[in-house]
Amino acid sequence: MLSIALLASTLFGCTYGFSGASIDYNTTKTISIANFFNDAVDGGLPNMGQLFTEDMKDYFQRNTKLELVPSKGDLQFEGAISRYNISPQAVVSSGNQNVADRSGLMRLTIGVEVAFTNVNKEEENFKRTFSFYADYDPQTTSLTSVEPELVSQIFKEIIFEIFQASVAQW
Repeated sequence: MLSIALLASTLFGCTYGFSGASIDYNTTKTISIANFFNDAVDGGLPNMGQLFTEDMKDYFQRNTKLELVPSKGDLQFEGAISRYNISPQAVVSSGNQNVADRSGLMRLTIGVEVAFTNVNKEEENFKRTFSFYADYDPQTTSLTSVEPELVSQIFKEIIFEIFQASVAQW
């Protein structure tokens, strides 16, 4: 099976990595990822935009052979964190009408608007929002104590989805 993949990549000039990326490294050699800023109305971590940008750069460098350049790469990403929302997901009744019901589960949702440009294949360009969420129990932990971990977990999922949409097109 591996020999078939190697033969196909030789015949068709494409390189398929084990990361799932399908990139023609003969024509696509560089990637640029502009700084993502936090434009979410409801806040988030103070350095969230920088964290997302660096995590995305790291992911693409680990999973492709593309050279990271400051601008005008063969593949280009830009965008912003557009949503940061905390909402109750499960209400727990106290069973007492004198005591208010409480939230048994809270959900942090983050959305990132991404504009992707492939200078060699304009038909692959897109602009869309990727979002993901993570839940936590406000009765056992505060948001501030789990926020960095939740944000990191959500970013990993969003970056994976961006990778799949942009370079893992099977």
